[in-house]
Amino acid sequence: MKRQGQCRVSLMLIAFHKPYGVISQFTADDSKFRTLAGFEFPKNVYPIGRLDADSEGLLLLSDEAGLNERLIHPRRRHRRVYWAQVERVPSGESLGKLERGVLIQGRKTLPCRVWLLKPQPELPPRDPPIRFRKTVPTCWIGLELVEGKNRQVRRMTGAIGHPTLRLLRAQIGDFRLNDLAAGKWRILNEWERSLVLQPMRRPASDGRSSTSTLTPNTKWARAEPRPPK
Repeated sequence: MKRQGQCRVSLMLIAFHKPYGVISQFTADDSKFRTLAGFEFPKNVYPIGRLDADSEGLLLLSDEAGLNERLIHPRRRHRRVYWAQVERVPSGESLGKLERGVLIQGRKTLPCRVWLLKPQPELPPRDPPIRFRKTVPTCWIGLELVEGKNRQVRRMTGAIGHPTLRLLRAQIGDFRLNDLAAGKWRILNEWERSLVLQPMRRPASDGRSSTSTLTPNTKWARAEPRPPK
């Protein structure tokens, strides 16, 4: 029960489209990369989890204690969806290896969902551009993970012979990055917050997640689900 005179502290959850070449911290280190300090975030927020400097996409920030443990701790197995542009087109057998788990740094990754993105997304060009070879095609795949080891996606695709050229986190829980432009952020409303906090779905009878496959529109933007009236 709230005592008289007490007021509810307003807490923030922010979605940020982290660009390439930005580290997921506010203080500079010895690297050449930019930090979060250059994006004029509200005071007292901190990043929840991290994205490597050479990865892009959805990064959450908050001033709420406990969210980091709730969303990032391995035992929570909170869903995160990544889009990886890899060299060559992986076969069904190769994607199956990723789904069942591959050995990286002496440990096997947890089972996950992996699929070819159809249609292939048309993202804005990256600066600097990815390595391009005329004789080697590229392909975008989606991966839904419930763990987040250091450079895990890149190590996973490398383990099956399809190096990752570009990596973007597209979704956390049920909240999608959509058309939030690189370098931009916004404070989420209560409905969007509930999408972020959606727990892991119960696996279907075939062992896959019961969530529907996330497929991109060719123009990248997607319509976000709206709260029921």
